[in-house]
Amino acid sequence: MKRESTDFKGSTMRKYSSLVLAMIGAMLVPAMAFAEEGNLASKGLVAIGAGLGIGLAALGGGLGQARVISSTLDSIGRNPGSAGKMGLWFFVGLALIESLVILAFVIAIGLSNKM
Repeated sequence: MKRESTDFKGSTMRKYSSLVLAMIGAMLVPAMAFAEEGNLASKGLVAIGAGLGIGLAALGGGLGQARVISSTLDSIGRNPGSAGKMGLWFFVGLALIESLVILAFVIAIGLSNKM
């Protein structure tokens, strides 16, 4: 008996993902179309955008730092003599990743102050 494989990457997932994106677009378009300066709905969207922005930046920064740490420790485990050379670039990489998260935080604060 031949077993059929279920492919979740097929049309079912595409239908659901396009449906979700269409629903999000349908919810956001009317608020933006009728937005006026000082409108409560536009201020709420700015707050949601700032919150989502800093949340996604923190998530991406955390994942990036975890990957850098994992790769560095893996390569030091393979070649312990390279630990001294990699230490500097390890901290430079972590600092650059963290600087992007701090930049996202500054942008989110700037958006919050516009409300």
